Amino acid sequence: MTGGIDIDSVGSDHGGGNGRDSSHDGGPGGDDLAACEPDREPDPSDSLRTWGAVQQALREHAGYSRAEFADLVRFSKHTVESVELGRRMPDESYVVRSEDLLGNTGALRKSSKYVTRGRGDVGLAAWFREWARLERVAVSLCTYECRLVPGLLQSEGYAGAVFEGTVPVAPDNQLEDFMARRMERQRMLFERPTTPFSFIVEEHIFRRRFEDREQMLELFDHVLERSAPRNVTLQIVPLEAGLHACLDGPVQLLETPKGQRLAYSEGQQNGRLISDPKEVSLLYQRYDTLRSQALNAKDSRGLLERLRGEL
Repeated sequence: MTGGIDIDSVGSDHGGGNGRDSSHDGGPGGDDLAACEPDREPDPSDSLRTWGAVQQALREHAGYSRAEFADLVRFSKHTVESVELGRRMPDESYVVRSEDLLGNTGALRKSSKYVTRGRGDVGLAAWFREWARLERVAVSLCTYECRLVPGLLQSEGYAGAVFEGTVPVAPDNQLEDFMARRMERQRMLFERPTTPFSFIVEEHIFRRRFEDREQMLELFDHVLERSAPRNVTLQIVPLEAGLHACLDGPVQLLETPKGQRLAYSEGQQNGRLISDPKEVSLLYQRYDTLRSQALNAKDSRGLLERLRGEL
């Protein structure tokens, strides 16, 4: 296909084997694409398993059940289990709350700085992994979404509902991997404060109900928190905006450290990494046009707060 690299899910499993041969040597994208070639699926890192085992031992020594501890650190029981078994990176709030509950010696906080995930793409759909690798080194990232709340902004409850609704149904341990990876990806919004992240999202996405009122409130609070940093811009396309140039579907755009611009589009059971300069330029033009039609960041935040108040 001219201008793009089809990333099909041969035997797709949302996080199993690659399911494809991903060789792009000498093609468009050159070094930036070649640097992100997939190989075998890794196990979680030793440091991640060790940190989780130590935290579990401290929890048990303190006399907390997993469910009790989950309530106290304000994370789900599944999240606590995933961290303790080395399937999920503990985020900063998890580490701080665990430290406070389990002796406050500083051991958990200090050791968390040395925890690594390994290659870091467990729990990602096979066709998305290459884009995710580029995303981790991008100097800018733009996302337009008309189906769901973007993964980098999803609350844990929302992400769980999305994954639980997939067909075919995934086993529980696979769902935990999906959840862990999605939540871990969001760390980049805070860990890379000089990288600009731009999101344009359709209003109807935030009006679509899921689960109960508490889960909806959590979603709005999470999106407002994740979009608060100065390097993150969230714009909402209001319902009354009418038709616009991005109606062909969702798209993500990024620029690599070498100045190359790339795009990614996704459909049912497949994704497409676009490297042709003319096609990428066209998508950037469409995105910039939509940016001028969407609400500005302040008004978008106000709309989210009003929608939250209507629950």
